Amino acid sequence: MTKRQGLGGIRAGLFLLVWFSCAWFGSWEFNPNNATRLFAAIRLVENGTATIDPFAPLTIDKAQFGAHAYLDKAPGMTLMALPAVALTGFVTGDRAEHHVLSSVDPGFVDYLKLRTRVAAATGSALLTAIAAVLLFDLALGLTGSAGAALFAALGYALGAPIWGYSTTLLGHASVAALFVIALAAVARGGGRWLAVAGLSLGWAVVIEYQAVLAGAAIGLWALWRHRVDPKALVPFLAGGLVGLSPLFAYNLFAFGTPFRIGYSGVVGFEGMNQGLFGLTVPRIAVLREILVGPMRGIVWVTPVLVLAPIGLWRLAEDRATRGLALTAAGVVTVALLVNAAYVYWDGGNATGPRHAMPMAGVLALGLAPVWAMARALWQRAALALLLAASIAINLTIASAEIFAPPTFRWAWWQAVMQQRFLVGDLRTIPSDWWGWTTWNGLYLWAAVAIPLAVWLVQRAARFNPRTRCQI
Repeated sequence: MTKRQGLGGIRAGLFLLVWFSCAWFGSWEFNPNNATRLFAAIRLVENGTATIDPFAPLTIDKAQFGAHAYLDKAPGMTLMALPAVALTGFVTGDRAEHHVLSSVDPGFVDYLKLRTRVAAATGSALLTAIAAVLLFDLALGLTGSAGAALFAALGYALGAPIWGYSTTLLGHASVAALFVIALAAVARGGGRWLAVAGLSLGWAVVIEYQAVLAGAAIGLWALWRHRVDPKALVPFLAGGLVGLSPLFAYNLFAFGTPFRIGYSGVVGFEGMNQGLFGLTVPRIAVLREILVGPMRGIVWVTPVLVLAPIGLWRLAEDRATRGLALTAAGVVTVALLVNAAYVYWDGGNATGPRHAMPMAGVLALGLAPVWAMARALWQRAALALLLAASIAINLTIASAEIFAPPTFRWAWWQAVMQQRFLVGDLRTIPSDWWGWTTWNGLYLWAAVAIPLAVWLVQRAARFNPRTRCQI
């Protein structure tokens, strides 16, 4: 077996493990952030309108313009859900108008749940799996070690709340994936990959407007790398415009002007009137809560990522990788500061600091050098245990509760473990659709995922760690 074939198997296995794990579990379809995006997609597909008037009483997340209610979010996740909603409707022949629009109507609950699951599986879950493979390739090119690359990819995709957010219609996991794709594409260079980078950054902004701030770090790196030959940036800029164009098209269709956004008509959240749609100035106390606070702190939900800054520092010491490391650090810094500056920084019902999660993939790049620096067997065993602990924590989050209420001080333990996971209140495909118990649904995931993960580790261990690959 050639080296290329061996890497192809690892890539395919990694993609399948991540996508399967994200698609297997589900999030609450009536969470307002989930629901409002799906309501808008349903109305676009089934009624050809951007208004969500019939669904408005079912969500607190909405915008009001005149007599009509609209999606109050950036439209990217709604637009990504359109194929899933259309295909599901075509296959089942079901429409919202066939049901009583109520959270206590079983038929409507199943109708909404199915579309939420399919949209998540074909949206965020798919992007996360693609990004995990590209992060693996990028880390492999930096370290020459498939083990280090796998450590980084799994730390990002399954060792962080990215796993849980990939089961939702919220934009955080998708933006995190698009940042990884853009970073890897700029690192590879060439017209095709620069077009991919621009497209990814443009689409990230369509999903979350504030992505323009952290994504700018990647854009500036692309400009710097090609400052001598500006013509090389034409595909990058063209890709960015293509990626952004659906935003203006949606706004024109919904509001009659490309320059109005849903946030300008938000109902019920007065804090959005502060600063720039809720963004003010970063607060140290909030930043501390994001990092180590018991309610939302990163350290409690993804302890493996705590090591990543060490690896980024190591990359920055090498002149050849300094630009990449500084860009990744810039994305992380801006994402944290944006979260700390947001009026609703805690994200309402959320497990972990959801507004900071777009940084997860580029931060996880730093895990690869950490693994590569660990030479002793006990060091790598300790790193593997830390990754396993992070994956176990996020398994409970993805399967039980990605929307922990802010009323719990120790959110993961109290809201996820005590209230949901330990009592078997899980959401899996078999328990939702096949009549299985939730535990049996979890066991079936484990029966597929654990052997696949072991196989990946074995394959990575056999790859020559001295061979450095092209990014």
